[in-house]
Amino acid sequence: MKLGIKYMMAALVMIGMCGCDDNLELFEVTGSTAAPVAVENISSEALPGQILLRWEVPAGAEYHYVQVKYTDPLLKKDVYRVASLGTDSLLIDNTRARFGEYEFRFQSFNYKDEGGEVKTIKAVSGKAPATQTVTLKKIVLKENQLSSNYPEPTEGPIKNLLDGNFDTFFHTRWSSPQYDLPHYIQVDLNEPHENFCFYYQNRNGSQVGAQKLEVQISNDGEDWETIETISSGLPSGSKEEYTSEVFQPGESFTHFRYNVVKTYGDAKYFNMAEFALYDAQIDIYDPETVTLE
Repeated sequence: MKLGIKYMMAALVMIGMCGCDDNLELFEVTGSTAAPVAVENISSEALPGQILLRWEVPAGAEYHYVQVKYTDPLLKKDVYRVASLGTDSLLIDNTRARFGEYEFRFQSFNYKDEGGEVKTIKAVSGKAPATQTVTLKKIVLKENQLSSNYPEPTEGPIKNLLDGNFDTFFHTRWSSPQYDLPHYIQVDLNEPHENFCFYYQNRNGSQVGAQKLEVQISNDGEDWETIETISSGLPSGSKEEYTSEVFQPGESFTHFRYNVVKTYGDAKYFNMAEFALYDAQIDIYDPETVTLE
């Protein structure tokens, strides 16, 4: 019982001490309150859509932080960035070359938020990179738009490329007499096209595919331009699929050829289950030229 009274009295004493503000000692986190020293040798580097600022801290300098202030033309307002004593660079994002010179104002502050000398530098941004969005739309093809220089007469008609079934196939001539490569698939289009890509799926089973091919276009079906030769990344396995890059020939065309000049296994023929052409709509967003609000 005496032990209990003893602890109760101690608790009351502690409560009394906590309730008396005059008896409390206040503690603060403190740092140097000396006049802040300005940073030196400020420089800049233009990066794509960015400005990299660098500076030197004088030997023995003490300050709480450096404030970097500038006017952002995109935001149409002043922006403040802060760097601590141990920092000697600052990356400014989302800048534009179109705005010309940015003016950056550097000022060091001590722990009392007292500012020192203001130093100014003018800097320019590198061009902000443009972004590209590609939208694909499948071109509806019919059997009479497809042809080949050497179709196999006994099996694999070319219409099978459009039936949506990988168990059917198109075959170039394997029966005697055989003809040397190139063998091609030609598509005659009903209207001009420009930016495009193509897709195909290998035959299910006895696959013989292109190891090297030429992507060709024409406007009369007689004179052909090879806009790309593909010799890597083409699939060799059964039922494997392939989608080409988007081609931007810089001109319209009305005829297309998938022209095979070498096959896996060096066969004098090739086969394929499915084939498709896609129009590519390309939208480019260039932050350096887009109209600003």
